[in-house]
Amino acid sequence: MLIKLETILNCVDNSGATLVECVANLRMKRHAKIGIFLFQSHFPWLFLTHNRSKPSGDRIIVVVQKARTAGENSPGGATSIAAANKVRRGDIRHAVVVRTKKKLQRKDGMVVRFDDNACALIGKNGEPLGTRINGVVGSELREKQWSKILSLAAINV
Repeated sequence: MLIKLETILNCVDNSGATLVECVANLRMKRHAKIGIFLFQSHFPWLFLTHNRSKPSGDRIIVVVQKARTAGENSPGGATSIAAANKVRRGDIRHAVVVRTKKKLQRKDGMVVRFDDNACALIGKNGEPLGTRINGVVGSELREKQWSKILSLAAINV
């Protein structure tokens, strides 16, 4: 599964969001068409549109679809209320893709595929909104200088 517009992702940090929807891919060029309109009827496979997916470590803009309530997943307390107040439903935030369902082959030949698409919310300055990341994140984040997110995560694969 590729991460394109309107893709629903899990949010794996403790910023308060659980489900987010991708609304924009940053650093993506316009859709390019290959070929000339005259040859479309003769060679329909020439007219491929460039619709780039987002591998791990890419920055996207998301809308929070579902947020945690103040007392969810913890037996009450100030930390859960503070974490839930960072984002609300309908907020537009920046995020970094940490897992993708699409198979990814690394330079050493290993093929990695995760069970879901997931992201971590960040501010416009690039700092993560959450203080902890739950679950596994891909080690491709290291190549793209997201070491802060790697340090917050429990497991890097």
